[in-house]
Amino acid sequence: MSQREVRVRFAPSPTGPLHIGGVRTALYNYLFARKNGGKLILRIEDTDSTRFVPGAEEYIIESFKWLGIEFDEGVGVGGDYGPYRQSERRDIYKKYVRQLLDAGRAYIAFDTPEELDAKRSEIENFQYDASTRGMMRNSLTLPPAEVERLMAEGKQYVVRFKIEPGRDIHVNDIIRGDVSVNSSILDDKVLYKSADQLPTYHLANIVDDHLMKVSHVIRGEEWLPSAPLHVLLYEALDWKDSMPRFAHLPLLLKPVGNGKLSKRDGDKLGFPVFPLEWHDPKSGETSSGYREKGYLPHAVVNFLALLGWNPGNDQEIMSMSELTAYFDLEKCSKSGARFDYQKGIWFNHQYLLMQDAEDWVPEFDRILQANGITSTPQQEARVVELMKTKVVEYTDNDGNKKKRNISFVSDLWPLTKFFFVAPEYDKEDKFVRKNWKEDTAAEMQELLDVLAPLEDFSAEGQKAAVDAWVEKTGKRPWNAWRVALVGTGQGPDMYELSAFLGKDETLCRMQSAIKALG
Repeated sequence: MSQREVRVRFAPSPTGPLHIGGVRTALYNYLFARKNGGKLILRIEDTDSTRFVPGAEEYIIESFKWLGIEFDEGVGVGGDYGPYRQSERRDIYKKYVRQLLDAGRAYIAFDTPEELDAKRSEIENFQYDASTRGMMRNSLTLPPAEVERLMAEGKQYVVRFKIEPGRDIHVNDIIRGDVSVNSSILDDKVLYKSADQLPTYHLANIVDDHLMKVSHVIRGEEWLPSAPLHVLLYEALDWKDSMPRFAHLPLLLKPVGNGKLSKRDGDKLGFPVFPLEWHDPKSGETSSGYREKGYLPHAVVNFLALLGWNPGNDQEIMSMSELTAYFDLEKCSKSGARFDYQKGIWFNHQYLLMQDAEDWVPEFDRILQANGITSTPQQEARVVELMKTKVVEYTDNDGNKKKRNISFVSDLWPLTKFFFVAPEYDKEDKFVRKNWKEDTAAEMQELLDVLAPLEDFSAEGQKAAVDAWVEKTGKRPWNAWRVALVGTGQGPDMYELSAFLGKDETLCRMQSAIKALG
């Protein structure tokens, strides 16, 4: 590893919500910077003005605040190498456009979109390169006076990078090793557009990385085809000695089938692909987010960290400091990582269980209030403590009934409604039919008579009285008592439940069951 100060960047475009794959890229940059005592920069790459979406930048910043991924420099933070929005760096880029033109490493092209379309129709698999640039309208084919005239008249143009064919370009990638590409397959990429006086991604990216002293570029595999061009640009600008090390991360793949993870996969299988809920200002469409679905931020971080990287041991639950200590780019996979969203649910379950019951209360209270229930934080924490290890039934996307551990605070409501609302008794319920027989009402009346005189209605006080009655009579009232208090076969220990409900409510429910079920 180079002895340069480690400086990495995450550079999203404000063209919509932050994809979960982008979150993973930012996380790996963060872990690498922290592991090596370096700095993480947030740069907003907004040179494509046609794709700008209002609110996207704010969404990106809020997402990272929720996830606990902190930036040392950049938009919203500041620093010595700003501005950190590319749209605010126009004049900086123009200097390097001129440098490339003066050195003969770039040229001006006046071809209109119509002329380019015509050439594509004429030549199969057309690309603007050494074999075709001589038949186009550019500063390599037009007389200098004609070039000056067209520019003076305000004709729109682009600046293209002049790539010479026949050269093997080597990219030394930390994850993939030596990647070699022959320059003959590269086209003369557009570096600058006069229409908006902004550079394209390729030039702006290189200039900013150089001027911000970026030491390592850690980005998604989809950017690997751009790496040879970026190597050539570093050379053309005489910055070869300051070129960063590259690391191209494996793609996040669909949970089922082939290809890259997309929003459609989440819509189809019922999981988010964005960190926060996103409200599209153009279409009005709302897309779900991990935060609003009830995921805990570090559960998401822990889940994402292990998609494409492995610490080299069997440990799965890791704090941010442990992730940092273990993180090593050389342990990242070259192949894509399948997005196992069910594993993400498992991680959230694990992190929920590590929380104190009081930590569940704010979200649980919001759910209760939405269902018309008013209770105290102490009551709610007690319910959480009694129920957090229970199993919830859900319906999968194919309509199949399945069960899993409580993984979200929202799972609690259907399992805990009976704590706050008296049950309605259904004689057709399987558990009721099995446990409420002809003599059960009389048995419940006996139990009621045991409980009614008690002054100590704690779980311990009830247990002492009821256990004595059970030993004396041989009765086994537990399932029928559960029917009376819950209405079906779920819930915690009966003494704990009745103690929570209190004496009056417990006796009232037992009387109601006797009356309703006979």
